[in-house]
Amino acid sequence: MSAQPQARFHAVEKAAGRRVLDLRRRGKYLLAPIDGGLELIVHLGMTGSFRFRGGADGWQPDPYVRATFTLSQPADPGSDADPDLHNSELDFRDVRRFGTLAVVATGDYSALATLAALGPEPLSDDFDPLRFHTALAASRMAVKPYLLTQRPVAGVGNIYADEALWRARINPHARRVGRERSATLWTAIREVLAEAIEREGTTFRDYRMVNGESGRNADFLVAYGQAGRACPRCGTALRKVVLGGRGTTYCPWCQRR
Repeated sequence: MSAQPQARFHAVEKAAGRRVLDLRRRGKYLLAPIDGGLELIVHLGMTGSFRFRGGADGWQPDPYVRATFTLSQPADPGSDADPDLHNSELDFRDVRRFGTLAVVATGDYSALATLAALGPEPLSDDFDPLRFHTALAASRMAVKPYLLTQRPVAGVGNIYADEALWRARINPHARRVGRERSATLWTAIREVLAEAIEREGTTFRDYRMVNGESGRNADFLVAYGQAGRACPRCGTALRKVVLGGRGTTYCPWCQRR
C-alpha cells in the first residue's frame, strides 16, 4: 500500500508500504489497523468520499482529490484478497477540506481530540440511560451543541440531533434536562439512528452509499431542513436558529424550554 498525500494530514506517509489488516468504525471515524502497530484513521467530514479510479469513462484530473492510495495484492499467493484491487488507485476526494486522514500508533488518539473523547456508541449496550443523564446533567452547554461534541454519545450529527430533540420534545437551547426527559431523548436518539440506517442514510447533496446511490431518509425528516413548515405534531411553523454555530430547527410550541 502506498499513499501520496496532497494536503495537510497527520503522518499519512507512514501508511506507505503497509498492509490493511481490518476496517472498523467508531462514531464518524473509520479505523483501519495496518501492520507495524499502526492505525489509519479517516474522518470524511462533510463532503469526503473514497472512490476507485477507472470506470467506463476513464479517469479525469480532479482538483478535489486530497490523497491517493495505491493498493497492491499481498505477496501471499494463498490470500483471499480481491484480485480487482491489484495496483488499484483509491482517491480520497474532499470538496470542503473538512476531512481527516491520520496514521497513529494503535489506540493512541491523542492527536485526534474528538476521537479520544468520544462517548459510547448509540446502538450499543454501552449507551446507558443513567450514564447519559449523568453526562447531560454535568454539562453547562445547551443540549444541542453538547450532543454535537460527541462526548455524551458518539455519532449524532446535526441532522439527527434536530430529529431526536424534536421527537423527545426538548428545546435545543435547554441547559437542564431532567432524568425523565433525558430517558426520552436516549430513546429518541436510538430510534432516529436505527430508522436512518434502515433507510440507508440521509442524502441532500454529497452523501452516497457504496454503490453510488442516495440514501432514502431525507424524505422522512420532520425537523432538520424543514424551517417554515408546519410541525407534524401541533401545526406550529418550525423555526430555524443558529446555535453553537450550527443551523438548528425546532418547534417553538412542542419544544418549549
